[in-house]
Amino acid sequence: MVYTRKNVSTLTPSERRRFVAALIELKRRGEYDEYVRMHMQYSVPDGEGGLRAAHMTPSFLPWHRRLLLDMEGALRRVDESVSLPYWDWTRDRTSTAVPWTEDLLGGTGRRSDRQVMTGPFAYQHGQWTIKEGVTDAEYLMRDLSRSRNPIALPTARELKTTLADPVYDTPPWNSTSAKGFRNKLEGWGQGSGAVSWRNHNRVHRWVGGHMATGASVNDPVFWMHHAFVDLVWSRWQLMHRGARYLPAKPPGPGDAQRGRIVARHEKMPPWGVTPEELEDHSTVYRYV
Repeated sequence: MVYTRKNVSTLTPSERRRFVAALIELKRRGEYDEYVRMHMQYSVPDGEGGLRAAHMTPSFLPWHRRLLLDMEGALRRVDESVSLPYWDWTRDRTSTAVPWTEDLLGGTGRRSDRQVMTGPFAYQHGQWTIKEGVTDAEYLMRDLSRSRNPIALPTARELKTTLADPVYDTPPWNSTSAKGFRNKLEGWGQGSGAVSWRNHNRVHRWVGGHMATGASVNDPVFWMHHAFVDLVWSRWQLMHRGARYLPAKPPGPGDAQRGRIVARHEKMPPWGVTPEELEDHSTVYRYV
C-alpha cells in the first residue's frame, strides 16, 4: 500500500507526537545511531580517494532516497502510522516557524555552546544523547540562521532555477560540476563561505551545529530536510519526463572519476541497489 509523506506544517498534534515518539524509541533501541554512523562512513569528499556514494557525486539523490526509506521503515515498525514529513524551507523560513516548535524539534541552541535547550530532543530530558559525532559533546547543537554571521535559507526562485536544468548531472560528476540538476540541488558552488552554499548545502549551514557536520543525522531535522530534497527530485522528474540518472555507464579507463562514482546500473553501498532501481518511488510513497 502506498503511504504519504506530508508537509511538516500540516501535521496534526497527534501526528507530531507519534513522529517524535517513534524517533525517541529508535534512539532508545540504539537503531538511530546506526544511521548516523552510516552517513558519516559514506560521506567521502572529492579530495579523498575511493568511491563517493553519498555526497559530491551523482548518487547523492538515490543514496539519500534509500537512506530515508530505511529510516522510514524503522519508524513504521515502531508505529505504522508514521512517515517522514518534509520541511519546505522555501516557505517556512524563520527560526520560530515549523518545525522549530516546542512539540516538534525545539528551537536553536543557546549562544554560549549552541546546546538545544527546548523541545523533546534537548539533552536535559535524557532521551537524546549524542553518541556518534565529530566532537565529544553529548548534547544536540544548533545555530539557526548563524547568529554571528547570518545567512538566509534558499528561496523559491533559487529552487526554480535549479529545477529548470534538464540534465541530471554532468562531468566531472563531482562538486565542481557547473551544470546539471544534481549539483545545483546539492549545492556546491564556486568561491568560499556563504556564496558557495546553495540549496541543500545552504540549509545544512543555516541550521548549523550538528547539521553543519558529517554527523548531521544526529539532528532529526536531517530527515525532514532530505525528504524535501527528495520531493524536489520528484518534481524535477515530472518536469523533465524521460530525463534519467547520469552517468548511464561508468567512466572509461584513464578517467579520474573511474571507480569513484556510481553509474545508473551499478550497485550503491551498503545496500547493493542501483540508482535505476530508486528512480521511481510511486509504488512505495507519494507526497502531499
